Amino acid sequence: MSSPGPLYRPYDRLVQIEITGRVFEVPENNTLLRALQYLAPEDVAMGRFCWNEDCQYCRVTYDTGPETAKRAALACKVGVQDGMRIRELSLELRYCLRSLKLPSVPE
Repeated sequence: MSSPGPLYRPYDRLVQIEITGRVFEVPENNTLLRALQYLAPEDVAMGRFCWNEDCQYCRVTYDTGPETAKRAALACKVGVQDGMRIRELSLELRYCLRSLKLPSVPE
């Protein structure tokens, strides 16, 4: 088991998610916003996120795999799932994840 410290919920493994066409591994049992912070710790920490649903800066559109419906959600509220595919990111999230060099449009 991991020793995540106070930032991440405890996790046993990393799960794969896709963000606009690129695949990443992030800790299970965490919100999507925490998982994104795992990928770009400093940049997401500096984002204008409230972490409690008020600001709406962490809005995403995602699905859970081929042939599943697209859903709109807040990354601070939705749990990360293995196979999750993030299709659209808010401008604030896209800016905070700029170091990942994500493609503009899903492939």
